[in-house]
This record gives sequence, C-alpha cells and structure tokens, in this order.
Amino acid sequence: MNELNEDELRRRRTRSIAIALILAGLVVLFYVTTIVRLGGNVADRAL
Repeated sequence: MNELNEDELRRRRTRSIAIALILAGLVVLFYVTTIVRLGGNVADRAL
C-alpha cells in the first residue's frame, strides 16, 4: 500500500479541517436562518 509522506499527511489534515469548518459554518447559517424566519412566534405556539 502507498505510504503517505509527512507533507501529504499535513495537506490532508489541513483539507479535512477546512471541510469541517465549512460544514460547521453551514450548520450555523441554517440554524440562524431558521431562527430568524421563525422569529418571535416560536414562544407563542401552543404546546
């Protein structure tokens, strides 16, 4: 099997961190968008 050298492992780690940050940003964006769209009506709904 092909062993990765130190530089390739560092690039893979950097790319993985970048992807994780982008995904986390999208999660926050969707969460904030949902809260803004629902507005204050969330507290007034019947349980």
